[in-house]
Amino acid sequence: MSLKSKVQSPKSGTGVACCVLRVAPTEHAPRTTQHASPTRPQSLATIHRSPAFTLIEIMIVMAIMAVVMTMSVPIIYKLHHQAPLTKATKDLFEVLSNARARAILQGKEVAVLFHPREGRFEIEGGGNSQAAGTGPVQVGFMAGVGSGTSGKLPDTVTIQLLDINQVRDHDFRDDETARVRFFPNGIADEMTLVLLSGDGEQRGIALEITTGLAGVLNQADLQKLRD
Repeated sequence: MSLKSKVQSPKSGTGVACCVLRVAPTEHAPRTTQHASPTRPQSLATIHRSPAFTLIEIMIVMAIMAVVMTMSVPIIYKLHHQAPLTKATKDLFEVLSNARARAILQGKEVAVLFHPREGRFEIEGGGNSQAAGTGPVQVGFMAGVGSGTSGKLPDTVTIQLLDINQVRDHDFRDDETARVRFFPNGIADEMTLVLLSGDGEQRGIALEITTGLAGVLNQADLQKLRD
């Protein structure tokens, strides 16, 4: 038997199992493509950039500072030119208060001497004279309200009016020395003093006769003195 007769066709042969392999279609898992989000990491320079001011912000701040400084110049100028008059008033209050305290605590008359021509004032017999505003002074066992026993007006401040006990037809500014007395019972000579600064500003100080306390005159009182 030839080899050709032994090979049977799969269509005509009996007893021969014909297997047909069917391959089921493969189900592929859906592929998802992840696209980069626009908010995902950017460049390293953007991520690690430290916060800083921009040039425009710096220019705005500098402009605001320039405006504030321009507005403050007139105020500083005015305060600077008021300082001598304010200092003179403060020093005079200290000397007058200290003289009153000494008169009460020591039980004797104490006088404040004015030297109008020199622009000086001091407690008569003050002993160790100490300029007003330089430190505390002990009066007996109690510190005086004023810390100084003497003072001097600044060069730009002058005495425009000095009146003691309302003496008529007498200008105490022409005297070499004018005395204002304080007494042990707390009273004092009546005194009115007007200071004038270099820019024309006035400051009035009055000594009340029944209490011996000094006070600042208001504008209405100054106007009455001018009239």
